Amino acid sequence: MSAAPVVGIVGSAGAYGRWLRGFLQQRMGLEVIGHDPADPHSDDPEVLLQRADVLIFSAPIRHTPALIADYVARSAGREAGRLWLDVTSVKSAPVAAMLASQAEVVGLHPMTAPPKAPTLKGRVMVVCEARLARWQPWLAQLCAALEAECVRATPAHHDQVMALVQAMVHATHLAQAGVLREYAPLLGALPALMPYRSASFELDTAIIARILSLNPAIYEDIQFGNPHVAPMLDRLLAQLQQLRQQVGQGDDAARAAFRQQMLLDNRDSQGEAVLAEGNYTFERVGYLLADLTERNAISVHLPEDRPGSLRELLHVFERHAVSLASIHSSRTPAGEVHFRVGFIAGSDPTALLAAAGEIDASGIGRVLSR
Repeated sequence: MSAAPVVGIVGSAGAYGRWLRGFLQQRMGLEVIGHDPADPHSDDPEVLLQRADVLIFSAPIRHTPALIADYVARSAGREAGRLWLDVTSVKSAPVAAMLASQAEVVGLHPMTAPPKAPTLKGRVMVVCEARLARWQPWLAQLCAALEAECVRATPAHHDQVMALVQAMVHATHLAQAGVLREYAPLLGALPALMPYRSASFELDTAIIARILSLNPAIYEDIQFGNPHVAPMLDRLLAQLQQLRQQVGQGDDAARAAFRQQMLLDNRDSQGEAVLAEGNYTFERVGYLLADLTERNAISVHLPEDRPGSLRELLHVFERHAVSLASIHSSRTPAGEVHFRVGFIAGSDPTALLAAAGEIDASGIGRVLSR
């Protein structure tokens, strides 16, 4: 095992391949080579097999097992003593394909699209250590540098869980999107519904927008590439059909069955502690949504990511006697960190303008909206 291994990425022109290259080069200081048929200037597969101490497969789920098998045949044993990884959303088939090699094998699944942030901090990554010995210390370094919350699992257990955590969530929201589409001629498209929104509806439509905004091939493969999805869909449909029958029946007996099966039985199965924690999370998200829709606010970009920058920004508002109601950070699609600052009702608009002007003029930050 090399102290500073050369890393090869198969699928280096894809979204995760590009993010991984930047992370490995900038955060870990490693040499990264890559192959991708979409990039004519990328390295030849033979170069990766000759030079890469660590080989990462970052390709569409449906193609990954066959792609790995091709690399196993090309490598013909040269991979012994090296480390092979994959970053697909389904683990059993890719990990089994890698185990046909003589390399050490770990399956990884970051539970997020490629982030705008430089690491996976605040996100989960599932780690399937299928065959690992000499590369254990380096894998620990990788996980530490990624800053993800790492969860260990077998490939089979991972795929069973993902049928619920990913496929069920995507399926229900895509079904909701279809219902909204069908009702649009009668009630209007989503913008016509949002004035009537609840926090739950706003969160659901945000998830729908997220799914429909990203690569459709990923969501397709999550449904079709995991053998545990079909039985999950059967159970989901059975639950909805049961509710449909109860609503259609409509009498007191149906209402009692609904209360027992859909509410009480489900509540009891979760437990009070889990429900209390989840309900508190929902309330916090609701408060966040309320803050983000507050019109008495400004957004500021702090160009210098250094200690004390936020303190200087807050001191500007203090000098102008402006009281803050909330402050939240987010990242733009380009990865810039923005702070959205909300103010208490009745704040002096002249003082707000003066504070915004000082922020721009001083170079502390750039006011984006007022």
